[in-house]
Amino acid sequence: MTIETIFFVILAVTAVVSAVLLVTRVNPMHSALLLIVNFIALAGIYLTLHAQFVAIMQVLVYAGAIMVLVLFVIMLLNLQDEARLHDTRSWRQYSGAGLAVAVLAALIPLLGGSGAFTTEALAHAQSNPATLGTVESIGNELFRNFLFPFEMASLLLLAAIVGAVVLAKKRFP
Repeated sequence: MTIETIFFVILAVTAVVSAVLLVTRVNPMHSALLLIVNFIALAGIYLTLHAQFVAIMQVLVYAGAIMVLVLFVIMLLNLQDEARLHDTRSWRQYSGAGLAVAVLAALIPLLGGSGAFTTEALAHAQSNPATLGTVESIGNELFRNFLFPFEMASLLLLAAIVGAVVLAKKRFP
């Protein structure tokens, strides 16, 4: 077992444990901190997989920008009465958990039979692992093979921003 594999396992266990604790905590600030731990563990996993660009984006976008947004929302909600959150489990929570297990049970055979995890598919995906996830390889793929979808996504985001500004604009007399 290499040192890289050991780091991968440690980071994976950290990510899973922080994710489970994230959804089981009642205090939203504790959940936000656990979300940061989860994002950083995922960035570490990306680094062990030699995907430096994805790891940097994980830290900058998710651990940085998204977490600031989450903290602002938590502060704006002003959750002071946490005693209400300690209510008993309802039938909706049990039915939601049962539905999640059913969906997971339905997805496992689909993923296994799709051939996405066969040795041929993994060998094709790892054809050049040294450049996979680097800035250069992502730039080449993005601006050579996926230019049109990239531009369409930028137009959709621009339309969403304009729509948000129009909706948030206050009318002055």
